[in-house]
Amino acid sequence: MSGWLWALGGVVAASAIWGSVLFATGGFSSEPSPDLAGYAYTGDLCADTSMTPFENAHFKAKANTGTASKDANPQHSGAQLTSLDTMTCNVSFEQEGASSSAYSSTWLYNTATLHRKTDPAPEFADGYRSYEKQDTSVGYRVEAVPGLGDEAYLVTRKDEGSTSSGSYVILGVRDGWMTYQSTWSSYASGSGSGKQPTATEVATMLKTSATETLKRLQNSRSQ
Repeated sequence: MSGWLWALGGVVAASAIWGSVLFATGGFSSEPSPDLAGYAYTGDLCADTSMTPFENAHFKAKANTGTASKDANPQHSGAQLTSLDTMTCNVSFEQEGASSSAYSSTWLYNTATLHRKTDPAPEFADGYRSYEKQDTSVGYRVEAVPGLGDEAYLVTRKDEGSTSSGSYVILGVRDGWMTYQSTWSSYASGSGSGKQPTATEVATMLKTSATETLKRLQNSRSQ
């Protein structure tokens, strides 16, 4: 009888030890493991951003206006935090052949986020669908984009009756727990501002750039 009790006590002790190991390593944790889909953090998102589609449309990054970091163009930033990693890249473009007397402003804003604590999937679509619900003087059209990540959405501003030339288009992509957004904002006035790309053309540029950029972010893990 004592031998049986000794054996039982050994099993209980072993189970306690194993349980403490699981607890220490997160084996009993209710938090899901982040699915980063092979993406990795980079401190310079601009270096991985594909500029080719915009260059093919005759846009080029404006020259730096000074030597300070705030004058840099493109301009990047990033941060690795406990719950997420964030990466940004902002580019100011100028159109080739445009007159210096014409006013124009063209920007590309890119962000990539690696979510390490919370799955962004449940709220991702609604974040973009909400543009259609805005009760403002400016309307937006939202459509799903197939073939990019697990899900992607394109938001296009409606400029019906506008006297200016320009466009505002957002592309959002989710792949696992990685989210990516690319925003094109342009405005031009004056006869020498040149022909601006249509919203449809901008959407194509954003999708083409995003496809290559996301490949680079995945490949950076092995570098």
